[in-house]
Order: sequence, then C-alpha cells, then structure tokens
Amino acid sequence: MQREKAHQAARLLKYGLRENDWISIAGGSFLMGSPSGEKNRFENERQHEVEVKQFEILKTPVTFAMFDIYCKAIQSSFPGDETWGRGNRPVINVSYWSALEYCQWLGEKIDAPIRLPTEAEWEYACRAGTDTPFWTGQSISPDQANFDGNYTYGGSEKGLSRGQTTPVDQFPANPWGLHDMHGNVWEWCASIYDETYSGLELQDAGFDYEDHRERVVRGGSWHNVPSGLRSASRNKLRPDYHYLRVGFRIVREVTTNGV
Repeated sequence: MQREKAHQAARLLKYGLRENDWISIAGGSFLMGSPSGEKNRFENERQHEVEVKQFEILKTPVTFAMFDIYCKAIQSSFPGDETWGRGNRPVINVSYWSALEYCQWLGEKIDAPIRLPTEAEWEYACRAGTDTPFWTGQSISPDQANFDGNYTYGGSEKGLSRGQTTPVDQFPANPWGLHDMHGNVWEWCASIYDETYSGLELQDAGFDYEDHRERVVRGGSWHNVPSGLRSASRNKLRPDYHYLRVGFRIVREVTTNGV
C-alpha cells in the first residue's frame, strides 16, 4: 500500500500536482440556489434541495503550470496569458472541450478518473456548509477574493480592482480548504445550462462534440462586481468558447476501490 501511494505521488508530481492538492468532499444534501430575499439574485437561481455523492476536487483552479505540461506533452499551442504571467496563475483562454481533453489526458496519465465538477458539486463545494451569499458571509472584500473592488455588496468597503488574474493561492481558502471559489476566473462545470433547474445541474454532459448547448460557468472573475461572485450566481457559455475570464477546476472521482 505504501509503495503504491509513493508511486501515485510521483505520478502526480510529474504532472504538476501533489496528493494534498486534492480536497475530499463528503457527500450530502444542501439547498442549491438563492433565497428570494438575497440581494441581486436572478430567477435562474431557484432554491431547491439536491444531493451529491462524495468526490475529490482540486483545491485551486488548474494553473498554467499544470496545463502547460499537458500542452507540451501533446505538442499543442499554449493558451494566451494576456501578458499577466503563467506559473501559479489560473489557466485562461480554454474552451470547455479543451478542459475535457485535459481531464481525459490527465486521468490516463495518473490512472484515476478525472472530470469537471457538475454544477451541483461546484456550488456544494463553494458553499462549504454555508447558506449566505458568499462563504465569507453576507459580504466579501477585495482582501478575500479577486474581483472589481470598485463595487461593494452587503456593506463591504471598496478596494483594489486588480484588472487581471492573481496566483491561485493568494486568497484565504473556504472552510473546506478550497481557494478562489469566489472570483479570479469563472470555472467551467460539466453540466449543460438549465434555466429552471430541472435536473441537468446534477449531470455530467461529458464528451459530445455535436452537442452545442451552453455549459455552466461558476464563481465570477477578476472583472466581475461582487454580486456576480455569489455562491448561487450562474453564467453560461458555448462549449467552444474560450475567454480571458474563464478557467476550470477538476474533480477526481472516488470509487469503491479507492481513488
């Protein structure tokens, strides 16, 4: 067992990851969406109870350092960094398809099922047991996340508007150990966008290049006002779209025989 763990750790390191980069999320049920009285909420945030199974999620968005290893390995062009820097900043300018292809490649390399989180898993992980607009409470400040600090929410004060991404571990982690669930970059989810929450939020759309329906992105970005960073806030993009405000985070599935 110890030898296998050491072997797995070595494999992860080769691809820019460590074992403690993964956070184990216990399954459970929660109220997804926002209550009717939440400030700046939208109708597409209908509050409803959902249940998710146990999974493991990367504690930060995928970084340029991680993604560049993949690009070099498959001899692909590198996504642009807008001159902000690479390394420990979140990878940007990647489409949903590119994110899935990275997941498939990494899963094969480390011999573990890797995918994007469903929309329900993403919000569950973001909330980390909280029921407020942000895991930080009723408000959020530019000292807690990367967003447009010229705007406020819930009595917060104005602050820095950085105008670009920041390193993925610059801000405090939420109670479950996850960084940048609010702000920095929007994150692709595996789910097809469903305006009324009729069940697609629990499903992984997977690979189907013929399915052009919009996929969910979550979390808000460095460019957004704080209301766009709320745990319940939703957005959507075509799967072939890539943008300087969008990155992704990955899930490692938990199996009955281990991970």
